[in-house]
Amino acid sequence: MKTAIATVSISGDLKEKLAAIAAAGFDGVEIFENDFLAFDASPREVGQMVRDHGLEISLFQPFRDFEGMPEPQRTRAFERAERKFDLMGELGTDLVLICSNVSPISLGGIDRAADDLRELGERAKPRGIRIGYEALAWGRHVSDHRDAWEVVRRADHPNVGLILDSFHTLARKIDPETIRSIPGDRIFFVQLADAPRIDMDLLYWSRHFRNMPGEGDLDVTGFMRAVAATGYDGVISLEIFNDQFRGGSAKPISVDGHRSLVYLMDQVRRSEPGIRIDVPDMPDRIPVSGVEFVEFAASEADAADLGAVLNTLGFARAGRHVSKKVDLWRQGDIHIVINTEQSGFAHSSYITHGTNVCDIGLKVADAKATVGRAKALGAEPFEQPVGPGELQIPAIRGLGGGVMHFIDDKSDLARVWDIEFRPVAEDAQPRGAGLLRVDHVAETMAYDEMLTWLLFYTSIFQTRKTPMVDVVDPAGLVRSQAVENGDGSLRITLNGAENRKTLAGHFIEENFGSAVQHLAFETADIFATSGALAANGFRPLTISPNYYDDLDARLGLDTEFLDRLKATGILYDRDEQGGEYFQLYSPFYGEGFFFEIVERRGGYQGYGATNAQFRIAAQKRHLRAKGMPRSRHTGPDLP
Repeated sequence: MKTAIATVSISGDLKEKLAAIAAAGFDGVEIFENDFLAFDASPREVGQMVRDHGLEISLFQPFRDFEGMPEPQRTRAFERAERKFDLMGELGTDLVLICSNVSPISLGGIDRAADDLRELGERAKPRGIRIGYEALAWGRHVSDHRDAWEVVRRADHPNVGLILDSFHTLARKIDPETIRSIPGDRIFFVQLADAPRIDMDLLYWSRHFRNMPGEGDLDVTGFMRAVAATGYDGVISLEIFNDQFRGGSAKPISVDGHRSLVYLMDQVRRSEPGIRIDVPDMPDRIPVSGVEFVEFAASEADAADLGAVLNTLGFARAGRHVSKKVDLWRQGDIHIVINTEQSGFAHSSYITHGTNVCDIGLKVADAKATVGRAKALGAEPFEQPVGPGELQIPAIRGLGGGVMHFIDDKSDLARVWDIEFRPVAEDAQPRGAGLLRVDHVAETMAYDEMLTWLLFYTSIFQTRKTPMVDVVDPAGLVRSQAVENGDGSLRITLNGAENRKTLAGHFIEENFGSAVQHLAFETADIFATSGALAANGFRPLTISPNYYDDLDARLGLDTEFLDRLKATGILYDRDEQGGEYFQLYSPFYGEGFFFEIVERRGGYQGYGATNAQFRIAAQKRHLRAKGMPRSRHTGPDLP
């Protein structure tokens, strides 16, 4: 399998784009004509620059409004094509994309289009150039790959073949299974793009909202299965038009693109076992069964403050590391680790971000296989020297330069808490609050990072994504999307901020990058937990009485039940199936981090999105009441 990406998919000038594409591991590149025209170098110099990066020019594109033109435009179209053939010869590429005509003066007719392509094929043949014909979803006369194939079939020329693009097929809801009847040797090139399902003009949708396979809602896997079934073994390439990508950093977007293609072809290989696909060998997506631990990096002073907060939440200090300044706090199946070492990764994380979640440990079916799959998909492995009494725990880099470790039951990893920690006896243990496990981990990031981490989690682990929702902050919108496994034992929410005035944006700025902003713990009885927390000295976030008045108006709650919610500061949600969700929040710890306690009843699967704006308003009131100092960065205070 050879991979490529169109230069239009990423930001920068042509030189910057090629460097990013090569570094990401692609084999080739589609030269988008405007990228070439805007670059100050000759065609030969550009061709050499591509080859110097270890790449090949897989395709030159696009050539527009060719077939079916009346005279004198028809003659002019052939003259334009000859000029492009000259250019391609200097660039050193042999395949050009002809997209179906959109000109209002173009003439219809399959035979007319086929005749034009046959003649163009004859002109291209002596130059060793091939013509690829693609149906644009908004083409004037040809907008369906089946019609495009019929044009190519009737042209009946060895230098004329079909180019398929997943967006153009799937956006029009054309059954991709119809591709299976096309001979693989007549398909010259395959372009891939996903997109969120949006009801809008096809051209506008295509030009602004495409994304990498696996990041959207289209059945790109089904499309590629059908292509593979034809016997096609040529280049698969990404053609992504996306405002966010064109404004972002070329390097990470290129890495995402390569990851998406490897992930896609791995899925195709597993779903079509009779088809041989050349893709890196890797384990299947890894089953994951929850969060095994969360590690904070902290100073000694901050660790004492954090330990006091954990005490009020009912956690007990249960162990001390055998060789490091690392403490284990435990309640139910929740393991919180506080690392105050003065060297190593955690210390570096503290120096950069202050007290923060620097490491998340996931319970997986096979820790070694997890790292193997992650590396095959371009993730960065993580290792540091193993000290006395420590296990070598497989790990990779995660969000914001943090670390993600993996624990399984197949080795001594299952006994990590007994092996690496010695029990400690505290004079006064807090009253347990009935917290059972980590319900979800909430990661906050810049909005333009969300697709990266969505693809990261769904390609490595057996997880699915939920629909994106808008979280209303008084200072702007925050986009939120969750990644979950099948039974809900792993839930990670990705929260994307677009401006620093939102609480999420402020957290990113104060933390110097994306990070975990809050941890949600599950309880089986929110009211009993609330009582135990109060006995430990916990004071919940204060919620406006207006919230409860509106809650009553919306849901018609029993008066006694409503009074209990109001008295304890618990927020409430109910879904259409009668499932219930209870939320209790801590005030902020440090620069915007907080804890949440939740209870789910009746199969509730959401995250209380309707309550988010009221929680955020309460948190901002809390900040103002504390007289929170101005940001350490230049700019206005939070509203």
